[in-house]
Amino acid sequence: MKATELRQKDVAGLEAEVKSLQKAHFGLRMQKATQQLNNTATLGDTRRAIARAKTVLAEKQRAAK
Repeated sequence: MKATELRQKDVAGLEAEVKSLQKAHFGLRMQKATQQLNNTATLGDTRRAIARAKTVLAEKQRAAK
C-alpha cells in the first residue's frame, strides 16, 4: 500500500494495518524457516510496508498532540 493511501486512513485504521502486516510478515518468516517460501523478496517488501505504515501512524499521532 502506498503512503498516500495510508495517509487517508485514520489512526485506528493504521494500527489495524500495521497489525495485519506484522501477522503477514510472521507467516512469511515461518514459511522461510520451513523451506516453503519461493520468493524471499516478499520478506523485504512486507518489512518496508510495515515501516511505511508505522511512519504515517507516527505522523498522525504527532499531529494530533
